[in-house]
Amino acid sequence: MVSALLLVGILVAVFVGYNVGGATTGPAFGPAVGADAISKTAAGVLMTVFFFVGAWTIGRRVVDTLGRELVRDPGVFTLEASIGVLFFIGAALFVGNFFGVPASTSMTAVGSIAGLGLAAGELDVAVMGEIAIWWIVSPFIGFWVSLIIGRYFYSWLNRRLAMARSEGPLYRLDRSRRVPIPVPTETTNRRELGGVAMVIVIGCLMAFSSGTSNIANAVAPLVGSGELAMNPAIVIGCAAVGIGTVTIARRTLETMGNDLTELPLTAAIVTATVSASLVIFLSVIGIPASFVIIATMCIIGLGWGRATRPITVTDAVRGEGSVPISVDALTADEAGEALPPIGDEDPERVPSASDLFDPATTARVVLMQNVVPVIATAGAYATFRFVPFFGL
Repeated sequence: MVSALLLVGILVAVFVGYNVGGATTGPAFGPAVGADAISKTAAGVLMTVFFFVGAWTIGRRVVDTLGRELVRDPGVFTLEASIGVLFFIGAALFVGNFFGVPASTSMTAVGSIAGLGLAAGELDVAVMGEIAIWWIVSPFIGFWVSLIIGRYFYSWLNRRLAMARSEGPLYRLDRSRRVPIPVPTETTNRRELGGVAMVIVIGCLMAFSSGTSNIANAVAPLVGSGELAMNPAIVIGCAAVGIGTVTIARRTLETMGNDLTELPLTAAIVTATVSASLVIFLSVIGIPASFVIIATMCIIGLGWGRATRPITVTDAVRGEGSVPISVDALTADEAGEALPPIGDEDPERVPSASDLFDPATTARVVLMQNVVPVIATAGAYATFRFVPFFGL
C-alpha cells in the first residue's frame, strides 16, 4: 500500500515533470515552430515520444548518478528530503514557465540537490565544480560557434540549402484516404521539404538527449530514497513531461521560436545542430547538460552574427559602425543570393536591430535563466538547514 507521504512525493514529481516538459520543449522544437515547419501540438507529441525513448534507455544511468555522486552520502535522500528537493525544482521551473522563459532544468535540479548537500554537509565539491565549469564554458562555445556561422557562413549555407519559404502552409490533410495523412501543398518545394525534415529530425534528437538527462530531475530523489522503483518512476515522470509539452510549453515555444530572433529554416537547422551536438557531447562525458542555456545562446549567437555583417571585426572591437543587418543582406540572405563583402553593405539602408535580434527579450531570457536556479538552490539550503522537520 502506498503511504500518504509517498503519494505526496509522486504528486510533486509529477509537478516537476510537467514543468520539465514546459521548459525543454521550446529549445528542442522552438526553431521548427518558429520556421512554421511544425505545429505546437505536433511538437509536444514528438517531444513526449523521444523524451521517453531517451529516458528509458540512457536516462536511468543519469538517475543513479544524480542520486549518488553529487552528495557523498545518498542517505540524505530521505522521503521527506526528496519531496523538499522536488518541490523547489518544480516551483523554480514554474516561475520560468510562467514568464514564458524556459529555465534550465539541470541547473535547477542540481542547485536544489546542492542546497540539500550543503545543509547536510554532504555535498561533493569536486563533482559540483566540474559540472559548474562545463555549465559556464558550454553556452559560450555554442554562442561563438553560432555567431561565426551567422557572420561568415550563413549565406553560403543558405545558398546550398536554398530553402526560400513558400507562401501558405507546408502541408494539408488528405482526407480522400481512409486515414487522413499530411501531404505537401502545391506551393511547397522539394528542398523546403528536405529542410523541414532535417529541422524536425534534429528537434527529435534534442528531445532524445533531453530525456537522457532531464528525467533524473523529476524522479532521481525518489528513486535515490528507495521509495520508488526505477521503471515506474520513469513512466510516471515521462507522462508528466508529456502533459507539460502540450500545455505550458506553448509559451516557451513562442519565446524560443518567434520572440527571441527571426528563424528561417536554415537558421533553425544551424541553431539546433550546434546545440544538439553540445548536449550530446556533455552527456557522453557524464555532465548533466544545461540544455536550455545552450540552445538559447546558440539562437542569440546566430542572430547576433547575422546582425553584425554590415561592420568589420575591427570596427566592432572599436565600437564603431552600425550593428543592425542591412536590407540588402536580409533580402539576399534569405533568397540564397550572394551578399556584399562584410562591411560593404549600404549604410543608408540599415533598419533596426530588432529585425533579427530582440535585445529586450534576450535580457529577460538570460536574467530568468540565472535567477531560477539561484531561487532553487537558496530555497533548498535555507529549508533543509533551518526547518527541523527534515532532521538534517
